[in-house]
Amino acid sequence: MKVLITGGAGFLGSHLTDALLARGDEVTILDVGGDLKVRHNLSNPRFHYIRDSVLHADILESLILKCDLIYHLAAVVGVEHYVGDPYEVLNVNINGAQAVLKLAYKYNRKVVFSSTSEVYGRNPKVPFAEDDERVLGSTRIDRWCYSTSKAAAEHFCFAYHRLGLPMVVLRYFNVYGPRLDKIDVGRVITIFMGQVLRGEPVTVIGDGKQTRCFTYIDDAIRATVEAGTNERAVGEIFNVGTDVETSVLELAETMIRIAGSRSKVVFVPQESVYGDSYEDVPRRVPRVQRMHEILKVRAETPLEKGLRQTIEWFKAGNGR
Repeated sequence: MKVLITGGAGFLGSHLTDALLARGDEVTILDVGGDLKVRHNLSNPRFHYIRDSVLHADILESLILKCDLIYHLAAVVGVEHYVGDPYEVLNVNINGAQAVLKLAYKYNRKVVFSSTSEVYGRNPKVPFAEDDERVLGSTRIDRWCYSTSKAAAEHFCFAYHRLGLPMVVLRYFNVYGPRLDKIDVGRVITIFMGQVLRGEPVTVIGDGKQTRCFTYIDDAIRATVEAGTNERAVGEIFNVGTDVETSVLELAETMIRIAGSRSKVVFVPQESVYGDSYEDVPRRVPRVQRMHEILKVRAETPLEKGLRQTIEWFKAGNGR
């Protein structure tokens, strides 16, 4: 099978590339970023790296014309972007998805769309089922632009599906592992990672009681690959993740222990980190029965095992 991955040079995309190549597929990635995470595949004759934007219509069309399946992962991700450049988040995430879907529909190519648990917002009803309501804050709060951009893209997915486009939506829950973002930026694990490895105070926002469900990359990739080939998945939304809750404070303490770090936890007010443009979510837990029943995938990697492998990868000098 010939597969196109937009945003394929990133964390999730690079692991997906490995899995598809191992399966025998021919993989083309389209990404504006560097090739660091996929450099080990550059000599593979079944791997092709195109450094360009998903918003470049001519390039995108030529790639979609030649592929059988599209994984659309290209997006602007990270809290620092939500509050720092909401225009870019909205522009790339919504217009990029429209560009891919329009051409996929033109050439009848199946699309697996990478969405996010952020779509649920701060809905107090947990666990989140795929068809639950979205509860968001004011549009004056930049923090919600990412959730909104992904939800708008999901609407376009379903609009095209009504016209006949085969598509699947995947909502990922706090995926982590080797090749995660650079330390000190992006997700909570990479922010903590830099502090832990340097032995600095680990800055936990608020009281640290907010919970997340941290999903190891290998488990997420198994679900992602299956979504592209399972005919029962077409037209569906899937939460991709574990339903095991971990508090942010517990995460910090576990990372310090595993790394053998001298770091101590310090609590900081949210405003001192993100200003007034961020609102936190107290609990984020997925209902994962649909992933279990249709995709036949379970996220089984224990947090401690996954964190140990991730920390060892960063300790080796990666992600700096």
